Amino acid sequence: MAMNRVCEMTGAEFPLFAFSHCRDVVAAVSKAGGFGVLGATRFSPEALEEELAWIDAHVDGAPYGVDVLVPEVIDPAVAGLADNKSRAQAIDPSYQSFANQVLGQYGIAPEAEMPILRERMGITPENGLALMEVAFRHPIRLIANALGIAPAAMIEEGKKRGVPVAALVGAKEHAIRQAEAGVDIIVAQGGEAGGHCGEVSTLVLIPEVVRALTRAGHDIPVLAAGGIMGGAQMAGMMAAGAQGAWTGSVWLATPEAETSEAFREKMVAARSRDTVRSRSRTGKPARQLKTAWHDAWEAGDGPGTLPMPLMGMVSEPAFARVERAAAAGNAEARELVSYFVGQGVGLVEDVRSSRQVVMDFREEFLAAVEGLSSLLQQE
Repeated sequence: MAMNRVCEMTGAEFPLFAFSHCRDVVAAVSKAGGFGVLGATRFSPEALEEELAWIDAHVDGAPYGVDVLVPEVIDPAVAGLADNKSRAQAIDPSYQSFANQVLGQYGIAPEAEMPILRERMGITPENGLALMEVAFRHPIRLIANALGIAPAAMIEEGKKRGVPVAALVGAKEHAIRQAEAGVDIIVAQGGEAGGHCGEVSTLVLIPEVVRALTRAGHDIPVLAAGGIMGGAQMAGMMAAGAQGAWTGSVWLATPEAETSEAFREKMVAARSRDTVRSRSRTGKPARQLKTAWHDAWEAGDGPGTLPMPLMGMVSEPAFARVERAAAAGNAEARELVSYFVGQGVGLVEDVRSSRQVVMDFREEFLAAVEGLSSLLQQE
């Protein structure tokens, strides 16, 4: 039996949505009764096809979804650059030199030239739409978009196929715009979240968005996102009007995740204040584990950050070099190991399997709901 409307729409047994770039996490969560959502942006269309085919074969018929990024607003500086080769040529060599300088301080050898990402990778509208086409060829039960209004093609195809379209927002006015565009589910993401996020806290944003949608006459379920690392927080957000939780950071500390052992160790040790909302990885404000990389790029004597997707073309190869050096035993390089993670990292105390995280969420959720119910029964 469906728990609520969002469960009815997606087939989820328990409305815990797990965003992950790792297919193993997606399959494990869905099989455990949650709802795995594969982040598609890091894949080429061909690679995404392989990932989704693997999920289809390993999810045992449980529902899952896909998250793509189709940015609504493109910086004028890159709007006319048609491919990654032309984008790479538009990046001044001083940026690669600065990246080498930062990494060199931690014993990481320089690279003479910046590697060019494969043609169909990177956060651009055309790449996002190509990934969307791949996603719709599979039995997904949800497709999500961020960085602006969900494209009309996604909404039209979703309605044609009976696949709900979710949109991530960080402000109530954005939620209204998405509802008017025709999306089916709003994911209201607070500033505590990892990755691209706004500035309003989840505790404030959820009731604000729910109330704004209701007053505007939009009967759309809302999922809460940002800083949610356990079932009690999930219950609190649902008490505030959400119909479930959209989570990301908690899955990074699982052995199935794409994260390295070095990063998982840093997650366990980190405090909530060890994250930073910075443009120095993608070109747009994104929360991540803070390191000297972020300090250097945000400093006044640095070259400044580039717009999306150019900044990612500089940063991602650099972070890959950091990970390789750390894995090879460079203790200094571990200081630069970073990834997108939210302030909830301060609640990570150990590494648990994805299935165990789902089970713990369910138990904590039930205990929180029962605890609140018992208060009403007291005389």
